Amino acid sequence: MEKQKYICIDIGGTAIKYGLADELGNFIEKSSMPTEAKLYGGPGIVEKVKTIISGYITNYQVAGVAISTAGMVDPKEGCIFYALPDAIPDYTGVQLKKIVETEFNLNCAVENDVNCAALGEMWLGAGKGCSSLFCITVGTSAGGCAVYNHQVIHGVCNSAGEIAYMRIPKGTMHEVVSTTRLVKDVAKAKQLDEKELNGKIIFDWAKNGDEDAKFAINTLMENLADGIINITAVLNPEMIILGGGIMAQSEYLRPLIDNALKQRLVEDVYTHTKVDFAKLENDAGMLGALYNLLHQTM
Repeated sequence: MEKQKYICIDIGGTAIKYGLADELGNFIEKSSMPTEAKLYGGPGIVEKVKTIISGYITNYQVAGVAISTAGMVDPKEGCIFYALPDAIPDYTGVQLKKIVETEFNLNCAVENDVNCAALGEMWLGAGKGCSSLFCITVGTSAGGCAVYNHQVIHGVCNSAGEIAYMRIPKGTMHEVVSTTRLVKDVAKAKQLDEKELNGKIIFDWAKNGDEDAKFAINTLMENLADGIINITAVLNPEMIILGGGIMAQSEYLRPLIDNALKQRLVEDVYTHTKVDFAKLENDAGMLGALYNLLHQTM
């Protein structure tokens, strides 16, 4: 029996990744296009989504559309109830689910991108086999998602897991756990313009023994560990999954975060909480969106 096909779309501030996958998460094809968020805003994203769907339904029999997106999402309504105007203008209030279902007569599910990344990693990535996990993404800010019994914990107003606002000893996670902060600290130490640096440069320096880069990365991991302590104290998940751009440097970071957690966590909690790095890379959001759609419609 031929497997059903689903359109998977992951809307980010910079790029929209999309593909066609079967119900087991195997991609038949995938591609990407620039979001051009600041140029065309929410209406532009809607048009791009329509173009992607139209292209696929012309050539394939499609069973549904799975969407992962930046912004704060009401998953039941499938709408964006808040998006930073500076990041994606005119995206707040966009009824993505309604638009897709009305125009294409296809079942559609919409979920926040960090939540989708967590679901993807639980289904086919680092968290495969776990029923509870917390996924942390470190990028321009810190994002989070709690999954229990294979379902996202959304909270009363869909803002559970917003760890950017979590306060730890050195400030909020947004202030001290991000690639932005890493660049800022190294630029200050070396009296450089922040525009001259990025995460890759800093890690290359650290691997070659640069003390400023090493100190800044160590500080970032110490701050991240402080946040993980709070998460384990409240939720006690089976696994913490670390994702986001700089977390691809897992070989360098693993001993640092492990040592920081060993110093901070109660021994029993440290022993029973597995910490690993995201495995699905750019596909996590699309696969998590597909998992979300499949389990809404089953």
